[in-house]
Amino acid sequence: MKILIITETFLPSIDGVVTRLTAAIKHLRQLNHEVVVVAPDLGEVSLEGVTVEKVKARKLIFYRYRPFALPQRKVKELLLKHNPDLVHVVNPALLGATGVYYAKKLGYPLIASYHTHAPKYLDYYPWYKPFKPLLWSYFRKLHNMASINLCTSKAVQEELIEKDFNNVHLWKRGVDIQKFHPDHATEEMRLKLSNGNPIKKLLLFVGRLAAEKEIHKLKPLLEKRKDVQLAIVGDGPAREHLEEVFQGTNTFFTGFLQGEELAEAFASSDALIFPSVTETLGLVILEAMAAGLPVIAAKSGPTMEQVTDEQTGLLFENENTESLTQALEKLDNQELYNELSQNARLEAEKFSWTEPSQQLVEFYNELMQLKYNHKLVQ
Repeated sequence: MKILIITETFLPSIDGVVTRLTAAIKHLRQLNHEVVVVAPDLGEVSLEGVTVEKVKARKLIFYRYRPFALPQRKVKELLLKHNPDLVHVVNPALLGATGVYYAKKLGYPLIASYHTHAPKYLDYYPWYKPFKPLLWSYFRKLHNMASINLCTSKAVQEELIEKDFNNVHLWKRGVDIQKFHPDHATEEMRLKLSNGNPIKKLLLFVGRLAAEKEIHKLKPLLEKRKDVQLAIVGDGPAREHLEEVFQGTNTFFTGFLQGEELAEAFASSDALIFPSVTETLGLVILEAMAAGLPVIAAKSGPTMEQVTDEQTGLLFENENTESLTQALEKLDNQELYNELSQNARLEAEKFSWTEPSQQLVEFYNELMQLKYNHKLVQ
């Protein structure tokens, strides 16, 4: 099978979408499927056996943090050049919108996957909030041009179905349980993350620094618990603002970490703190659990699918400092902490990338069968 994947983000950028996508692509190559990726040109890409067609990307006026590839006719040229058996558009929005349009126009079987809750993000940007219904309509129109739609949590699946998205399926989660492991803890990394205070309780945040991640909600906790150190791993448009917000608190901004350093960061901390309620999944939760970290997470549909309160982590009420403080206080119980840590690792071991990657192959096979049945009808 020849598969052409059109994505709004790809290597060398690192995020949950790219992690899931590269795992799936490696699995496809192991099965000898041919894979072509059309993606924004964000730098050098090295992925063995995969053709990567990079298209021009630019920074947008309303989002200067990273470049995006805009809708462009080149997508049509690449579809005709490679003539795939099917097209998978990942997170259709800009570049992906032309992927959906031309795949449909040229008659290629089309599957789309939903990874970013962009309409929900608008709640955190008051000047854009009035456009929320329009954005839902836009994404619904794009996704409903696909024969099969995928999303990454049951909660989002239910929401998309409620919003009249067609044929929405759950694409299961996974994690690299060798890369993320308790054994990767180091004294050097803990010293770095704790800003020289390794005896403090070390909470780790990993992700893009943006308003919708709600990182600012953690400041009252740090003001109340002077024995707590927060390490913020990542970068993004809100970094400068957050550095001002957390000035004077026990907070250390590391910038981006990846590969071995990121694995060490997870394993060298005491808990992952996850304040966002806008995620379609939150892959870092499973990565932290694989590293043996209890997760302290704000209650939302996707987080409650991954974290079982007082078994693999602790849940708190969104925007409730008292609830967050009480959750953290439970970690002071060493017996409970050890139990949460062990349970988190055991839970993560159930989720390698093999199953979700093979599941994607099955969705592709289903799409090809739909194409075959359609030809028979004609």
